[in-house]
Amino acid sequence: MPGMPLAASRWTERGRPVNRRDAVRALCVALAATRARAAAPAVSTLIGTGAPGLSDRQVNNPYGLAFGPDGALYVCDLDNQRIRRIDMRTRRTSTVAGNGQRGYTGDGGPATEAALNMPHEVQFDAQGHLYIAERDNHVIRRVDARTGVISTLAGRGTPGFSGDGGPAAEALLRAPHSIAMHPSGNALLICDIGNHRVRRVQLDSGRIDTIGGTGEKGPTPDGAPLAGTPLNGPRTFAFDPAGHLYLALREGNAIYRVDATTSRLHHVAGTGEQGYAGDEGPARLARLGGPKGLAWSRDVLYVADTENHVIRAIDLKSGVIRTALGTGQRGDGPEPDPRRCALNRPHGVLADPSGMLYVGDSEAHRIRVLG
Repeated sequence: MPGMPLAASRWTERGRPVNRRDAVRALCVALAATRARAAAPAVSTLIGTGAPGLSDRQVNNPYGLAFGPDGALYVCDLDNQRIRRIDMRTRRTSTVAGNGQRGYTGDGGPATEAALNMPHEVQFDAQGHLYIAERDNHVIRRVDARTGVISTLAGRGTPGFSGDGGPAAEALLRAPHSIAMHPSGNALLICDIGNHRVRRVQLDSGRIDTIGGTGEKGPTPDGAPLAGTPLNGPRTFAFDPAGHLYLALREGNAIYRVDATTSRLHHVAGTGEQGYAGDEGPARLARLGGPKGLAWSRDVLYVADTENHVIRAIDLKSGVIRTALGTGQRGDGPEPDPRRCALNRPHGVLADPSGMLYVGDSEAHRIRVLG
């Protein structure tokens, strides 16, 4: 009726009187729930069918990921022994390094004609040169941005430990897994995992040295300096915008932050015991299962918790850890619910500026996108 107060106005639903204010409130709640569902993260496949292959639709055990200066996604297509480029607009793929054969050949020639041996991670420098960590060649290779010619930056092709203080190309590495470009752009860091060390190559001089680890598998004390402190299996790392370095220890089942100013190690996650526990609690008290990938995004550190078949997320402000993707069981999907989508030994994680997370779901032979 005209002039009737809203609180007293009524109409019927299935023959029952309904208060308009209550109905409006219920409608608002429903709309909010709908928006929340629409805004909830979803997972999808960028490339991959679940079976290994080499095509615009298939990869074969994808590992490390990096965006190039051209905006394309570069992938360590491990069992294809190639570095591949995915055009993010057309989804077409191409090979930028590797001829598909396992080996150590091709230096001085086109990177596409070279033999690689288990390429684990890739990085770019400010000039667009591409760096490749080849685990089983025990080297770091470099692809020139202008010519496409490949060369060896560090290592000699055989495992060992030597060369600190001298030319990186004459040094010995042991199963290098991960590389990271220092924010200064002047150095490349290497997870020399078989030597339980973090090593650094000065790109202007080509000299190599050890900046962390002792070669021993001992415990890593909280607050200790990076130099001269044991690191048990340094597997991967990632920088944040402030220049702090996050370092994952594979055998140590822990993650540390290396302060950009003091170069001291601060315990972030993992008790050191292997397992899958601790979600929704302090990350320092959680158990990890061989972490093998890290990515920083908006004060969240994403962890490829490989042997648990999940991606964990650490809120760096609260210190709380949760599972962002995966079920904890080995599998392949289904999509799009992140917590119902099983993964299969994920390795690479990469965040773009918008907060989208790219995951090398290695043995599911997919690259998934969470966002």
